[in-house]
Amino acid sequence: MGALIISLDFELNWGVHDVFTIENYGGNILGSRLAIPRILQLFQKYDIHATWAIVGMVHCKDKKELLTCLESLDIPYENETLSAKQNLYQVGKDEQDDLYHYGNSLIHMIKEVPNQEIGSHTFTHYYCLEAGQRVEHFEKDLQAVVNLKEDVTSLVFPRNQVNYDYLKLCNEYGITAYRGNEDSWIYGPYIKEMNTTIKRILRLADNYINISGHHSYKLEKVDTHPIINIPSSRFLRPYSNKLRILERLRLQRIKKSLTKAAKNNEYYHLWWHPHNFGKNIEKNLQFLEEILKHVNYLKRKYNFQSFHMRDFVDLFNLSKKS
Repeated sequence: MGALIISLDFELNWGVHDVFTIENYGGNILGSRLAIPRILQLFQKYDIHATWAIVGMVHCKDKKELLTCLESLDIPYENETLSAKQNLYQVGKDEQDDLYHYGNSLIHMIKEVPNQEIGSHTFTHYYCLEAGQRVEHFEKDLQAVVNLKEDVTSLVFPRNQVNYDYLKLCNEYGITAYRGNEDSWIYGPYIKEMNTTIKRILRLADNYINISGHHSYKLEKVDTHPIINIPSSRFLRPYSNKLRILERLRLQRIKKSLTKAAKNNEYYHLWWHPHNFGKNIEKNLQFLEEILKHVNYLKRKYNFQSFHMRDFVDLFNLSKKS
């Protein structure tokens, strides 16, 4: 059988504080808080399994707990603006006071929905390929994740900055799988100097026409050393009013890839950030439901499945025994 794998990078403002100001992106952050319950409703309606890769700081109940957790963490990027500690001046005392940085109530909501996995997006939205940081700093971040006591086994690297030298360490801390990048030269980690104009144009076009391929894959083809790589197949780009005339093409691009995966017993990994749905919420939810309706059809016709990342690992381990 094949399956749709879904992972969401849940980060609130911790994931964008170095890129946007609250003034120009805060609407998306607040909108994500409205979108998450609606996304969960759709997941329940269509029996969808999903991994929520959550920044550890989002778990904190108040600023006292946050400061205590950050006290022992060194984040010595050469570019200091990347550090979460540089953002503390914007952080309020608790979730009631600050909806941009605390999300404990939303995490509880996710846990109440069946088949939702709590994964990690590192504790501090840690950038594993930026200058200045080293493996010992990343290990402290992993220790902070473990201290959350959430039984985390799935990891999504912030900005998709997969550092292969750090994977053995992940294994030592109980991480069994991570989300790798699409196998194409136009994709890879987000690092400013590597994101050329031509790459950005090709990535945009690839959402509407098949430039780089479907990126679905067989179970036996995944890289498992030292932990399992569950590669991304497609970033679920948010609705754009400027490109609304192309929405049908965007939907068909994903549906064709899902159909190909279902027919060939392959796996297709779709991901996005909740804040991508923070504007044009209704349009984005309608688009997501169209995808899930198609998955429902594929379930009936091809025994296609819905997985989160831990499901995939469980299936892989089971296949090794048989």
